[in-house]
Amino acid sequence: SGTDGLTAVELEQGIGPVRDLELGALDAALAVEGEALFTTKCSACHKIEERYVAPALGDVLARRRPEFVMNMMLNATEMVQEHPTIKELLAEFYTPMPVQITEREQARAILEYLRSVQTDLAADASGA
Repeated sequence: SGTDGLTAVELEQGIGPVRDLELGALDAALAVEGEALFTTKCSACHKIEERYVAPALGDVLARRRPEFVMNMMLNATEMVQEHPTIKELLAEFYTPMPVQITEREQARAILEYLRSVQTDLAADASGA
């Protein structure tokens, strides 16, 4: 079936500790913290607007649930080994994602940064 024995929730939200996030209004201070973490830990492979070693992340939240994004950061090894979507990406990009983020708070901050650039890109696209 290609689901590799994962539950519907795991397929949608990823394999890992993060489930059913409640995201409110954008937290600008948290996004700034997340940007610093992204620069240090993620930007060697990920860019926002272009493909690089790994997929561009400017539109990641249009493609993936926020839980999925956080679980990918916190549980990359298991995601690479077991999640069909990530296996497909590995076949395309060849570079497995290392675990750089171990604290849920850090992953949440990076998510907030990604939310902030996501909004900017959507505004750019609409000419706003």
